[in-house]
Amino acid sequence: MKTFRQIILVGLTLAAFVSPLRAQTNVPASTNAPERRINPAIVPVSREGGATNRQAVVLQRAKDNPGPCDIVFVGDSITQGWEGNGKNVWQKFYGDRKCLNFGVGGDRTQHVLWRFAHGQLDEIRPKATVLMIGTNNSNKDDNSEAEILAGVLAIINELIERCPDTKILVVGIFPRGQTFSAQRGKILQVNQALAKIANGQSVRYIDFGSELVERNGSISKEIMPDYLHLSEKGYTIWAEAIEPKLKELLAN
Repeated sequence: MKTFRQIILVGLTLAAFVSPLRAQTNVPASTNAPERRINPAIVPVSREGGATNRQAVVLQRAKDNPGPCDIVFVGDSITQGWEGNGKNVWQKFYGDRKCLNFGVGGDRTQHVLWRFAHGQLDEIRPKATVLMIGTNNSNKDDNSEAEILAGVLAIINELIERCPDTKILVVGIFPRGQTFSAQRGKILQVNQALAKIANGQSVRYIDFGSELVERNGSISKEIMPDYLHLSEKGYTIWAEAIEPKLKELLAN
């Protein structure tokens, strides 16, 4: 575990290309050096506006369910959607297990990090964690591929630190948009790097994005009605794709 944590930390440093969060403030910057961008994807920040309601629900859910549980799902609105379009699929696959949904619509990596820093993982002891996050970071020029990768790696590192006994199943960020786009390309590049973090033990990786895409590269409304969020059929694809790995992780 320690060796793998070191690998994650090295990857986080290389992917960020930014100043550390705890940088020394008493060292004057060189006037000739270019200003270094602080990667917002790794700086914990709370949600604002109406989203704080769901954020509070998720934090309370963690507080109300201390101790062991089978699976927790961590992510954004696509994960939150297990309580919407995915509720029947959730009941079928997870109804007989103790599973917790920690999805918050609109969340980016920095928001997940904020939740972790404010108690979400303090009391729970999940056997397995399903993580899928980063699509909101990919919007326009908000974050580069390296910044998104750094954000996801930071979350993985926090999970390892705070829940050392959990097995982490990282799900590749889903493709989005009706057809080919630069944003899909950005997501694909992040996923290619994320695939390298799997160690076959504490961290696994799965990418079934091709199952969400048609032969011509388009995404069907039958699977993603708005080309981003899943329908019940889409959640069925998700559940069926990860079930073999979850059975393996829970058995171990």
